[in-house]
Amino acid sequence: MRKLAVVAILSIILISSLSVSYSKASHDLPEYFDLRNVNGINYVTSIKHQSGGTCWCHGTMAALEGNLLITGKWEELGIKEEPNLAEYHLDWWNGFNKFYNGDLNPPTGNGLDVHYGGDYRVASAYLTREGAVYCEDANDETEYDYNWFDTPPEHFSNDYIRFYPRNIEWYVAEENLENIDLIKRKIMEHGVMATCMCYSSSFIDRKSFTHYQPPTDDTPPNHAVAIIGWDDNKETQAPKPGAWLCKNSWGSDWGLDGYFWISYYDKWCGKHPEMGAVSFQNVEPMRYQFIYYYDYHGWRDTMENCKEAFNAFVASSNFLLESISFYTAVDNVEYTVKIYDRFEDGKLEDLLATKSGMINYTGYHTIDLDKPIAFPEGDDFYIYLWLSDGGQPIDCTSEVPVLLGSLQRNTVVKSTAHFGESYFRIGNKWMDLHFIKPSANFCIKGLGNSYNATEADLECNGSINLNDVKPGGRITASFIVRNAGEPLSNLDWEIAEWPEWGKWSFSPASMENLKAESKGVKVNVSIIVPNQRNATFEGEIKVINKENPDDFAVVPIIITTSKSCHSLLYQLLRLLLDRFPNLLYLMNFPKI
Repeated sequence: MRKLAVVAILSIILISSLSVSYSKASHDLPEYFDLRNVNGINYVTSIKHQSGGTCWCHGTMAALEGNLLITGKWEELGIKEEPNLAEYHLDWWNGFNKFYNGDLNPPTGNGLDVHYGGDYRVASAYLTREGAVYCEDANDETEYDYNWFDTPPEHFSNDYIRFYPRNIEWYVAEENLENIDLIKRKIMEHGVMATCMCYSSSFIDRKSFTHYQPPTDDTPPNHAVAIIGWDDNKETQAPKPGAWLCKNSWGSDWGLDGYFWISYYDKWCGKHPEMGAVSFQNVEPMRYQFIYYYDYHGWRDTMENCKEAFNAFVASSNFLLESISFYTAVDNVEYTVKIYDRFEDGKLEDLLATKSGMINYTGYHTIDLDKPIAFPEGDDFYIYLWLSDGGQPIDCTSEVPVLLGSLQRNTVVKSTAHFGESYFRIGNKWMDLHFIKPSANFCIKGLGNSYNATEADLECNGSINLNDVKPGGRITASFIVRNAGEPLSNLDWEIAEWPEWGKWSFSPASMENLKAESKGVKVNVSIIVPNQRNATFEGEIKVINKENPDDFAVVPIIITTSKSCHSLLYQLLRLLLDRFPNLLYLMNFPKI
């Protein structure tokens, strides 16, 4: 009994010491870290002074700006000023408000009030759809940058530089801070991280500017800020030390020159599942001219039991598909992306590309194809996505449950969908998502640029050579049509000539936009041969490039009919006798 008691006491002491000194077990992480001074370099942009309930816009842009600094992408642009992205362009044109909802026709808007609320899911939908805006006209010489607050700026302009976050990841520190080291590492690697809190005079010490909302208090978040560092030994109102160093958007005359501390043990900071710790990563100048999508409002819900889905698109102009993007609803998800050229008779056909991998963290992910694929104007293409876990995220009419900076709650924002856009698999069949959720689409995007068409080259593989065919009978055969042309070429072909003898049918008899990346298309041939015995019929099938008739290929044909109607049976009997010579003896053996 004494040994058990000693072991129990030692276990309690060990567990207690681990819970207090969790960070000391992470030898590669400093106890104190500040992005404003990393080996003498500042990776945090200046303090702003928000107008209205736009804290979520400022928290978002602070994180994007910090990533541009820490990766060196901003320096590559050669702009002397620090990055100062347009919070109020996001505020006006996010698509969730009464001013503008681009998913409606006309886009009259519904939902949120401009200047009064939004969240990081709203920001992510806007950023992944069109990117953040940098424009000198958006900023003034003060912390307010008030120019675009009262009057909406242009939605699109050649004066804008747009920035696209290739990845957005959501983390949760968990109640006992199991994931706090992960969040710290991501801050050190990717820079400023967006978060949320419930600001209240009852939770903040105005002398030390330390904030702590007890976990037992369920008051929801009402403010967005950005994490720029930490101090494991910082004393706050919480029972244990440790706090995040945060950038606020209330001007430099508030707090500690615009900054303050939030306890590790705060109710929401680092812990809210959607707003607690959001990292905008690999932010870069927008490299894509076109983004094909149906999820205008981004990730609003999840079809939890759905693993396979695809979106069907039609190229509005010559489109070079370079990248695919999608959301994952949980951590540690395997994915497979496939690009198909056709969807016929309920089946995806003509696989053009595939890409597989592992996604470690919940969020938004951009995946580059190994080789881009060209789709000419009017050509349809299909982006398939398999996710191993967590279901398929969707956009749909939904409530915006967390409105940072607003007292408004349970605001419904309308989304629009149509037949023929998004499909999911049930058993062995594909079902149109519109049948079961009329406002929903899958969050699968295709990203790319325009291209100049290259030259196609028609090629046919195969021949039709059949012997001992029954006169007047129907036979089937096949051959392959390929585009052996240059990369990014598309072939429009048709069968132009075939023999005059017999009756012929082809499936397909023509096709448009056969890709050089395709393995080719199988042409099934059905022939009713002439009713002549012991005859040989020869000829060829001519397939032409519709854009260049001088580019053609021929499929040679030789068909020989049988001598008599019994010849097939005779040949079969000959084969049996050659294989089993005693068969004739057995057939003539007398019955007993």
